[in-house]
Amino acid sequence: MTDLEIHQPDTLDEALELLSRLGEDVKVIAGGTAMVLMLKTGLIAPESMVSLARIEGLDGIEHEQGDGLTIGALATLRDGEMSPLVRRVNPVLAKTLGTVANVRVRNAATLGGNLAEADYASDPPATLLAMRAVVVARSVRGEREIPLTDFFRDFYETALEPDEIITQVRVPELSETTRCAYLKYVTRSSEDRPCVGVSTVVEMAGDDDGTCQDLRVVVGAVAATPQEVPSAEALATGKRLDEELINDIAEAYGSAIDPLDDLRGSKWYRQRVISVFVRRSIETALRESREEPA
Repeated sequence: MTDLEIHQPDTLDEALELLSRLGEDVKVIAGGTAMVLMLKTGLIAPESMVSLARIEGLDGIEHEQGDGLTIGALATLRDGEMSPLVRRVNPVLAKTLGTVANVRVRNAATLGGNLAEADYASDPPATLLAMRAVVVARSVRGEREIPLTDFFRDFYETALEPDEIITQVRVPELSETTRCAYLKYVTRSSEDRPCVGVSTVVEMAGDDDGTCQDLRVVVGAVAATPQEVPSAEALATGKRLDEELINDIAEAYGSAIDPLDDLRGSKWYRQRVISVFVRRSIETALRESREEPA
């Protein structure tokens, strides 16, 4: 780390020029909660780093009726958790951000940094993926949108090019008939990363008969990337989510996902927790009242 060169540009354009010029052996640092740890443990050893700390205008949170939320990449997790706007229009996203580690970490960690790190045991990716969020990335070559469904590639690997910086995260509008939930299971302290995290989005039919139009269930912290089982989700389409059907979907998830082993849980243990928490997450979403977090 003694030879590490740190650049501190004042504008986004300056940062993009630096990334273009410095090549692939450079890392971008925002809040630094994960990057500093990886540097200390030797997981990464870049020749240079580009800090985004001085760049203004990338931490805003906006809502456009019908389009949804736009959250700046440098907005902290705490910003999103406590934002009256997020808490009103997307309370489950606010709750999800509020489950990450502790307040000290959430005050520093940024949403863009959280996604760019692609930590398999992070909370926000599952919820943002279930909500079909889109990442906006910029480089000197221009801007592009990357659906979160295509963003996570492997452990700590994403679809971002080396010269790209996340500038925004766009979360589509939730309709009045959308029900959501995020449940996190930890095996150690309440501040720990999840052993299993499950996010559910249920799009109900508008005729008030309890029919499910679309179901999305994303399981995080169990594999290299957030896991979704389309064949299990399809079981709910056009049907009422009764106890038997929910159990069938939960069991299908438990059977389809091949979980990893780590300090927070073995493969055998996770397989059983996945089924339980998929069921609970769907049940919680169906009870969800769209109330703001306490």
